Amino acid sequence: MASGTAVKTRKQKAVPFKRPSLWDLPISAGKKARLYRMLYQFGPKNGTLKILPFDQGLEHGPVDYFANPDSLSTDYIFKLALAGNYSAVAIHVGLAEKYYPKYAGKIPLLLKLNGKTNIPSDAEALSPLTGSVDDAIRLGADAVGYTLYVGSPNQAQDIATLNEIRYDCERYGMPLVVWSYPRGEAAIAKGGVDTLYAVDYAARVAEELGADIVKLNLPKGVSEKNPKPYNTMTPSVQEMADKVVRSAGRCLVLFSGGSKLGDDDLLAKVNVCMKAGATGLIFGRNMWQRTWNDALAIGNKVQAILEKYGIEAQE
Repeated sequence: MASGTAVKTRKQKAVPFKRPSLWDLPISAGKKARLYRMLYQFGPKNGTLKILPFDQGLEHGPVDYFANPDSLSTDYIFKLALAGNYSAVAIHVGLAEKYYPKYAGKIPLLLKLNGKTNIPSDAEALSPLTGSVDDAIRLGADAVGYTLYVGSPNQAQDIATLNEIRYDCERYGMPLVVWSYPRGEAAIAKGGVDTLYAVDYAARVAEELGADIVKLNLPKGVSEKNPKPYNTMTPSVQEMADKVVRSAGRCLVLFSGGSKLGDDDLLAKVNVCMKAGATGLIFGRNMWQRTWNDALAIGNKVQAILEKYGIEAQE
């Protein structure tokens, strides 16, 4: 073959991606019943999820409430969730015990089972247990959440604890949502915790370890320090979102909002995530750091996008 002649290879056709629905998940009747409530009886009610998290008081401290002092009140958050037509509220056990009884039955509870402060370094990140699946059942929760730090030096302990939670979820028919976050000095050394490599790995780990739903951050790019072939890729934001959703397999995917964005940037992010095949969004600061009227207004715009991606309930 002459030098410089291109080698013709047969291109593999990409398998069309179909967003997993509740009906695609090989789960128990208990899990299906609880997920059905969040997907079809609350929020957009069309098979998508719009969840309001309020775990930042533990994770970040009261500093997050300065932008909107009203948001310091857990009652305010529940009222916003009801007025804004959310699928669930995600909180820790202390807030659930003190405030949820007033709202039980009016909106689903996603009980966070572990958490940490941001005072120590994340170099050896570990999020200890703050609650149990038994607490979730006692409180009437429709799902539990567990934060897994993928790549942390403490991941052996982290994975073992998650496995115990997973076992309890299977016993009791409780859906398991995994906050799958790359963390630790090794992840930083390999290019950073927000790179496509790191988030893509975290998406896959969640499915491998038994999550029903995985919560991910939208990747922010690639690094030359990433392992091959990630370090040579030049993906668009949409392509990165597509990639991590596919790596999550039969997990339903929620994308987080992160720090507060401007309206246009936030809605652009929603479009990217839903187009990629996400089941929904879990936006906290992007909602409750706004004033009441602004939060309802942007929430309505987010829901209008979610309404384009519904999956009908099977009879």
